[in-house]
Amino acid sequence: MKVLVVGSGGREHSMIMKLAKSEQVDQLYAAPGNGGIEEHATCVYIQDTDIDSLIRFVKETEIDLTIVGPEKPLLLGITDRFNAEGLAIFAPTEDGAMLEGSKSFAKDFMKKYRIPTAAYETFTNAEEAKAYIEAKGAPIVVKADGLAAGKGVIVAKTKQEAIQAIDDMLVEKVFADAGSTIVVEECLVGDEFSLMAFVHENNVYPMVPARDHKRAFDDDKGPNTGGMGAYAPVSDITEETITYCTEEILQKAVDGLVQEGRSFTGILYAGLMMTSDGPKVIEFNARFGDPETQVVLPLLKNDLVQVITDVMNGQNPQLEWENQMCAGVVLASTGYPGSYEKGVPLPNIPLAENSFMVHAGTKQKDGQLISSGGRVLLVGAKDDSLEGATNLVYRSLSSMDGTGAFFYRKDIGTTIETSKL
Repeated sequence: MKVLVVGSGGREHSMIMKLAKSEQVDQLYAAPGNGGIEEHATCVYIQDTDIDSLIRFVKETEIDLTIVGPEKPLLLGITDRFNAEGLAIFAPTEDGAMLEGSKSFAKDFMKKYRIPTAAYETFTNAEEAKAYIEAKGAPIVVKADGLAAGKGVIVAKTKQEAIQAIDDMLVEKVFADAGSTIVVEECLVGDEFSLMAFVHENNVYPMVPARDHKRAFDDDKGPNTGGMGAYAPVSDITEETITYCTEEILQKAVDGLVQEGRSFTGILYAGLMMTSDGPKVIEFNARFGDPETQVVLPLLKNDLVQVITDVMNGQNPQLEWENQMCAGVVLASTGYPGSYEKGVPLPNIPLAENSFMVHAGTKQKDGQLISSGGRVLLVGAKDDSLEGATNLVYRSLSSMDGTGAFFYRKDIGTTIETSKL
């Protein structure tokens, strides 16, 4: 088979590393890819949002299967366009991806189908939103309705912080159209975890649960990021809880999507909080999570191409998992998630045994790998215990060339983000 992966981040590199092991894959392509992906696949310099060029490339190259990584192409209707051209693609339609594309849609959808989530209200008027804040108090969460590059969620500890977030989104338009509608919801308290599943219509095949660390600095301090590290599986999440989440959250969601004519094929991601009242949904994504994918896929025993083919054909892929733990730590550009320098040569990181490296914000220039994003690399490892896996990761990172251009958290896997605060 010829397989194309659309995207350029760590999630896509992790997918490509897994796909490269498949005996069914003869040629592997990425659009646009990154510096690390070039080691495993042919990078085609087409942006992931340039759907016309992607379709043209797929036809000319006779690609057998396209897999979409990031969210933007989904909400631009890449799957609808591919389907219209008779091209095989593993990704949800624009209608299905609205579970991620609009937080207000997702919240209304969860209410309709009785999927457990935080209490909320939706606003387009700043004064009405502020009145709601005054009535409810803090802590409280303010979310931009649309995609905001992972920056559209403000967990406000005080009413003043919440009111500032409302002004930023509805008055100052810092997220443009993505913040023209906002969702204000109760602040859930508990232990976060993520559960992803392969989905086709009413069929749901859950993966092992993962937990990521979103705060930039040690001890869960600093601003929220796209994720500074992750591990899987999650020992404090029981099989009973996974079954509950599969039946009462993921299955209800896909059944609701089918009922509404939004039939879903692809990856459904549930960001969850284990509260005192049981698991509740923080958010849905319509694709593999990042950095969760980087620690989940290395544990999958199956051939990923065969899994996707089975799922698309309505067959149970019979998922099998390594009886190990996998941990990953992100190396980020100093200043991230704020402003940071690009074009910095990557440090040399000698990898410990059973370890691996996933590229995110990197590119090749004049034969050298340089940084091109906030999250630059993820160093991961597998071991029989979480402590063993994280020790291997930190052994690799501690051996890297000294540079002040990058930083990483030193406590991934040793803490649990116990609330949204």
